[in-house]
Amino acid sequence: MKNHHYLLYSCILLNLFYVSCKNITEEDTILKIPKWEKTTLTFDGITTSEAATENPFLDYRLNVTFTHPEKSITIPGFYAADGKAAETSADSGKIWKVHFRPDKEGTWNYKISFRKGKDIAISDDTTAGTPENLDGQTGIIEVTSNSNSEGRLEYVEKRYLQYTESGRYFIKGGAGSPENVLGYKDIDGTVRGKSPEEKKGEATANKELHHFEKHLKDWKIGDPTWQGEKGKSLIGGLNYLASKGLNSLYFITMNIDGDGKDVYPYTSYDERFRFDCSKLDQWEIIFDHMDRLGIMMHVILQETENELLLDEGDTKYERKLYLREMIARFAHHPRLMWNIGEENGPVHWFPKGQSTLQQKAMIEYLKNHDPYKNLVVVHSHADTQTRDKLFDKLLGYPALEGMSMQVDRKIAIHEAVKKWIKNSAKAKQQWVVSMDENGPWWRGVDPDDRLDNNQDTVRAEALWGTLMAGGAGTEWYFGAKNHSNDLNCEDWRTRDRMWTYTNHALLFFQRHIPFYEMESHDELIRGDQGYCFAKKERTYVVYLLYGGTGTIDLTDAVGSYSVQWYNPRTGGELQEGSIKKLKGGATVSFGNPPTDQDKDWAVLIKKNN
Repeated sequence: MKNHHYLLYSCILLNLFYVSCKNITEEDTILKIPKWEKTTLTFDGITTSEAATENPFLDYRLNVTFTHPEKSITIPGFYAADGKAAETSADSGKIWKVHFRPDKEGTWNYKISFRKGKDIAISDDTTAGTPENLDGQTGIIEVTSNSNSEGRLEYVEKRYLQYTESGRYFIKGGAGSPENVLGYKDIDGTVRGKSPEEKKGEATANKELHHFEKHLKDWKIGDPTWQGEKGKSLIGGLNYLASKGLNSLYFITMNIDGDGKDVYPYTSYDERFRFDCSKLDQWEIIFDHMDRLGIMMHVILQETENELLLDEGDTKYERKLYLREMIARFAHHPRLMWNIGEENGPVHWFPKGQSTLQQKAMIEYLKNHDPYKNLVVVHSHADTQTRDKLFDKLLGYPALEGMSMQVDRKIAIHEAVKKWIKNSAKAKQQWVVSMDENGPWWRGVDPDDRLDNNQDTVRAEALWGTLMAGGAGTEWYFGAKNHSNDLNCEDWRTRDRMWTYTNHALLFFQRHIPFYEMESHDELIRGDQGYCFAKKERTYVVYLLYGGTGTIDLTDAVGSYSVQWYNPRTGGELQEGSIKKLKGGATVSFGNPPTDQDKDWAVLIKKNN
């Protein structure tokens, strides 16, 4: 045991189902579950431990193949110690698990492959090794209908992800900081490590982990915890973000030798082949709660400083094992995107980055081994030259479905998003392009209380600049030198106003326009006015960055159009300005906004009938 706390297993997650494969019979293995619900199959396998000589993570391989009349998928399983390690902190036991989230109604049959052999976990040879006790056992799952789920977010070869069940297209808006949110005091085995330089005495490692104490008040009765009161403050923080209308969170799962040095899935900072079962179970409690809140998991698998940490950048033993464990434990979540690395690839100030071939190998492994086929993206450096060099080499690569963009100058964001949407379409692989880190690196988004606050320009140039270009959304980076910055922020309320602005934008796009059918058409307005997003002859949105009035070219449009105004600062209902109707066939003025003519406004021009 990692500690001497033997608490009752009091945190039972919603939508979690268990079936034991010990003494299997056909009758007791028929499980009835709703479509899209998380189902965890729990098996009595080999008794072992995290530190066993025969490594349970590397020298055993649990795969379960689920077969439906219309499809078959093989899902990797994982070693789970005593099966309730989040509560007991156990590091030994005989429990093995697999997470399954069915996407079709009807009968699913499953068959277990459980084999032992040297390095077998990273082998794709189904006959490798020798069978163990569970191998060949079978079961049945009956999946019923579920009208309460939108399904899974999936890549559909368009600019936006789409829910499989409801068909709704998704735009994200969320927090990009603190990136080391999982460097949290209540998570087992979470200790800040040291880089090689620090081990030589050049720096200390006495920074505290996250406490998030100001979010304790946001925890609600019925919300999950573990080991008594643990987890409350982080769960409360997630509640707060959801209450502000946010739907995504950017976080790193491995920052060894990186900026924070406090997040890693292993049993120790220097380990690469053994995983901390209780830590990862506690991560899963957090991620399950994000599911309930509708928050997408933007999983950053590494950062620029440690791209070469595993296999010197290749996808071999260490990296394959790491990716397999992440897939086995977390790929089932319905709102998830894999990011192969923050600021990925070499740059002049840090040339030790993955090559294009290494990037492609990592991307391909994720796509080939994730049974749920979650979106895979790459995060860029901030300057245009480095960003272009990275993505030019990846254009058209079929396993890469999106880009996670960092841009150093806010005013350049709109054109950068447009550029890569256009370039990827030309390469016959339309990317989902999101803006996930706005510069400059030392500032990002200011806290609300900063006197020379930059949130107005962030709202106009970064938030609306991204969305009006056809971007898939934004996540907000807090900068390196602000208080409550990218690593030490303890209170998401420090950017409360920015969350409000983000929610106003998301609501406008979801409620008022068919954004998934619209494209950037800035040529229809004067270049100094702002941005134009349109489905020609049907719906036009003009965003005025700096207020004022303007004209729109409706020469090719016929019929009459209504004119309404939306306030991106206050949200609310659409409003009427000085002109209520327009007629197609010419370049026409859309008039003045209802108030505050010197501030930013969105103008909605829709064809009548």
